[in-house]
Amino acid sequence: MHLSSLLEIATDALGDRVAVAACAGGALTYQELSERVDAVARHLAGAGAERLVAVDVNSEAVPIGLFGAARAAIPYVPVNYRLADAQLCAILERAAPGLAVVEPSVPPRLGGGVPGLSLLSRDEFLAADGPARVHSAEGDPEDPAVLLFTSGTTGEPKAAVLRHRHLTSYVLETVEFMGADPEDAALVSVPPYHIAGIAAVLSSVWSGRRLVYLPQFSAETWVDLAAREAVTHAMVVPTMLGRILEVLAERDEQLPALRHLSYGGGRMPMALVARALEQLPHVGLVNAYGLTETSSTIAVLGPEDHREAIGSTDPAVRHRLGSVGRPLPNLEVEIRDPSGAPLGAGAHGEIWVKGDQVSGEYLGRASSVSAEGWLATNDGGWLDEAGYLFVEGRLDDVIVRGGENLSPGEIEEVLLSHPAVADVAVFGVPDEEWGEAVAAVVVLVESADVDEDNPVDEDSLRAWVAERLRSTRAPARIEFRTELPYSETGKLLRRVLKAELGAGATPTP
Repeated sequence: MHLSSLLEIATDALGDRVAVAACAGGALTYQELSERVDAVARHLAGAGAERLVAVDVNSEAVPIGLFGAARAAIPYVPVNYRLADAQLCAILERAAPGLAVVEPSVPPRLGGGVPGLSLLSRDEFLAADGPARVHSAEGDPEDPAVLLFTSGTTGEPKAAVLRHRHLTSYVLETVEFMGADPEDAALVSVPPYHIAGIAAVLSSVWSGRRLVYLPQFSAETWVDLAAREAVTHAMVVPTMLGRILEVLAERDEQLPALRHLSYGGGRMPMALVARALEQLPHVGLVNAYGLTETSSTIAVLGPEDHREAIGSTDPAVRHRLGSVGRPLPNLEVEIRDPSGAPLGAGAHGEIWVKGDQVSGEYLGRASSVSAEGWLATNDGGWLDEAGYLFVEGRLDDVIVRGGENLSPGEIEEVLLSHPAVADVAVFGVPDEEWGEAVAAVVVLVESADVDEDNPVDEDSLRAWVAERLRSTRAPARIEFRTELPYSETGKLLRRVLKAELGAGATPTP
């Protein structure tokens, strides 16, 4: 199926239902959204645009642009507006030729502009129209629908290619058509250039759920908007959830309309999950794990899983709070060793995934999907006996100590089980004797002061790890900070800490 067909079918079914709450006030019904999409498609066709690029914050321009590009048969390319100027220019040069919707701060950052790229403000884009009639006939599902640039933390950013068939497969297999109640509303606060932002548009439109956009995240504005719009569904990254819970506690609020809160994008400390379950007992929590290359979610830990785990006295069941749940029914997931051979339950290796929503394709590069349809994710993990998936982090982050491969995720999990540890990052630093040594940066809970009268110090934490794993996995170096660096999408910036400690820099709290 083609993305434009999703909107057409939804509009035919519920044309008068509100589809998008406009940031500037008012709202767009499905019929009005479809009309704006048609106008944008006409403009794109009349301008001869080969791609629609978006360098902007969240707004109603996101669904209009995504479906408008689909209806004009060109790719939609959302770009991170937070990039440094040089990197932003470099990516826009690769995204050209086309038309770009930009927020006000962008044009001055581009110097003389980007060859082949015409810039429009959001207001100009939302008012755009064109003379060329674009018919809403079925498009080709094999065409590229969305190009998403990776973060480029280990090299030049790559542009993941998501074709219409990948994205529609994800939606059709995971979302019930028009399954939402008329009052259902989804608050979108994840960045528009993240796969979760794309999935939110498609899932909400297909289910009949009203989209509510938060242009820039702060916990206070998130809570205000969720209350004002009676939001029923939302997705956050781990750092967002902690701040939201703090604001709700300070205000003594619970957001009674909220029924479904999903989280993902990074490691979620089990203590924070437990706090959310206690503080918001009426809300169903969902942990969603996915990749850009898999068109969003591939495994889910649902509300019942959360409740069963938190209330269980069985350590194995309670431990599932640290998992990402079970793979979606339409996908196959395996754990494999370095040779590509499948491993059994409990064995640690690389996560492989197979299914119709899996792309594994990058612009200008050969597909990463095997002839049998499997994608190696470069994420380490394991499956328990019941099929719950535990993700241990990127294989690139594996610490090689004296020829032994150590998983940072495994060590982090043990440290996070210490009652005084609120957050932690584990990574390797250069070591003359062992090649790499285990280092950890730890954030303590507020009540755990580190002093000579308190046993929560480097030695006690090393002993904690050694007792539960073994001494070779105990961090040789531990530093304490008040917070860890995270990206706006919730990814722990392990490389930042590794560069500081590896270079012998003195970290600042």
